[in-house]
Amino acid sequence: MVDQTLLGSVLAALFGFAIFYGFFIFRKTGGARKSCLREESAATTVIDGGECRSKDGGRDHFDVIIVGAGVAGAALAHTLGKDGRRVRVIERDLTEPDRIVGELLQPGGYLKLIELGLEDCVEKIDSQRVFGYALFKDGKSTRLSYPLEKFHSDISGRSFHNGRFIQRMREKAASLPNVQLEQGTVTSLFEDKGTIRGVQYKTKSGEELKTYAPLTIVCDGCFSNLRRSLCNPKVDVPSCFVGLVLENCQLPFANHGHVVLADPSPILFYPISSTEIRCLVDVPGQKVPSVSNGEMAKYLKTVVAPQVPPELLDAFISAIERGNIRTMPNRSMPAAPHPTPGALLMGDAFNMRHPLTGGGMTVALSDIVVLRNLLRPLRDLNDSTTLCKYLESFYTLRKPVASTINTLAGALYKVFSASPDKARNEMRQACFDYLSLGGVFSNGPVSLLSGLNPRPLSLVCHFFAVAIYGVGRLMLPFPSPRRIWIGARLISSASGIILPIIKAEGVRQMFFPATVPAYYRAPLLNKIH
Repeated sequence: MVDQTLLGSVLAALFGFAIFYGFFIFRKTGGARKSCLREESAATTVIDGGECRSKDGGRDHFDVIIVGAGVAGAALAHTLGKDGRRVRVIERDLTEPDRIVGELLQPGGYLKLIELGLEDCVEKIDSQRVFGYALFKDGKSTRLSYPLEKFHSDISGRSFHNGRFIQRMREKAASLPNVQLEQGTVTSLFEDKGTIRGVQYKTKSGEELKTYAPLTIVCDGCFSNLRRSLCNPKVDVPSCFVGLVLENCQLPFANHGHVVLADPSPILFYPISSTEIRCLVDVPGQKVPSVSNGEMAKYLKTVVAPQVPPELLDAFISAIERGNIRTMPNRSMPAAPHPTPGALLMGDAFNMRHPLTGGGMTVALSDIVVLRNLLRPLRDLNDSTTLCKYLESFYTLRKPVASTINTLAGALYKVFSASPDKARNEMRQACFDYLSLGGVFSNGPVSLLSGLNPRPLSLVCHFFAVAIYGVGRLMLPFPSPRRIWIGARLISSASGIILPIIKAEGVRQMFFPATVPAYYRAPLLNKIH
């Protein structure tokens, strides 16, 4: 009886202590919340341990701010939102974009889309399946199919209207309760003691506001006005695309992209809907004939039309006469980041390559997969300095895919363009003939182009194999001093094309990533958690 009384007393005492302790903790965290709310810069919220985190003017707190809702921004918003992050996206214009590029997604990019759970974004937009390429030169043609035998029957490239695809991804991102899309123009990054704390932006109504988050990711595209403080932008504009839409015609090879090795530079055709074919005419240099005074129409009819495949010629002329001719500069910019606490660059704001090979979206989606995998172990992003050091591994881990596609795009554009140099023209012919051999000679390069085999060393081997093949052709039937000289210049020209691109990409990161210390950087859970 005494033991039961004693036990009851002890339990009562413990119960009373628990009530007192719970009341004490409630008052303590409540006090922390009130002290945070008194700060002038922003309202706050309380998270684990009573820590204060910034809010913007009484709105919910966000873990990540994304500037831009194009392909990279919208896909990233959905990906991070699906992982439980609170994401705020600020996009200059939320209406459907109308662009002449970003319309062909390679099979490697489609695989990344599946990995991100966004494969349904190519549905209900009249997208077309793409199974490879067809090359045309001097009246001859060859078909290069994607090596898809080992993949599910659904895997292929996809082509579509860029704006429809982006709107589908925006809708998917906005469907998540923890993702907020807002129309506004980001005017600057908000910096405090070397760390990016958020952004300053102008709303649709013209109101200027600031919003805060531990991590700001800039995805505002090729014309980014924010990247200058986050990277060393060396933008090159080798050419411009002139865009047309051909209607009610059939491609010579159905469900294939078509590349005409024209003079002075390539012409592209690919389907963007069940009734429309996109034509992109590459014009070297930064200046193009004027559209408004009719010079462009004249150029297309007199210089380009004679080189268009006969099956497409009538539709090509009709498209010119309809007058909806669009132009866009083709930009190239190697990734040269300045690691900055609190901020990260992605998409075309970070890295661009010539759009000839249609690899931009594949690189962007691959980068998102890499970043998602790096951020997943992290529960808290507030330690900006530690997070910045940890995310340096992103720049190395992205290299296999990015450097392969970037290098191939730059090299192929130079090889496929006509040149007064005899050695360069021999390289161009050798490339066409090498790919026409089929088998490993076409499957290897096409698997690189499609993003299915992102191996830089394989790319270099195939590139110089083309050059050696070209030299071999020159030596037959009999080598002469002139042929030997052209062959030597061909090897020199090939080196002059690819080596500067490799140098810009970074030899060490491209071929020896395991020697980069950041490659092994693990999340410092005791600091970031």
